Amino acid sequence: MTVKRLETGPRMSQAVIHHGTVYLAGQVGEGVGVAEQTRDILAQIDSLLARTGSDKSRLLSAQIWLADISTFAEMNAVWEAWVDPDNTPARATVEAKLAAPKYLVEIMVVAAVAG
Repeated sequence: MTVKRLETGPRMSQAVIHHGTVYLAGQVGEGVGVAEQTRDILAQIDSLLARTGSDKSRLLSAQIWLADISTFAEMNAVWEAWVDPDNTPARATVEAKLAAPKYLVEIMVVAAVAG
């Protein structure tokens, strides 16, 4: 079985492809608010998916962590404008303390690879 890794470092890879599925690492973004960080994260996800032969229409699942669950609607507004409405993934969103105080949202997705 072949395993392909992208942007591999000493701690993690940004993407791992195995058996027609791509697993992305949790992505964090730059910006002053949840909406801006979410847009940045989704652009990163688009880029990583494209590099692996996938796209947002092939999402299988998404996990979203918010530093403050009261920003749920703000994040959802950006997510809903981005996600393919005919191919929405299974998804969970929770409040959690993130890696650094500047991060307000983190998103991790799993997608099928075109094949």
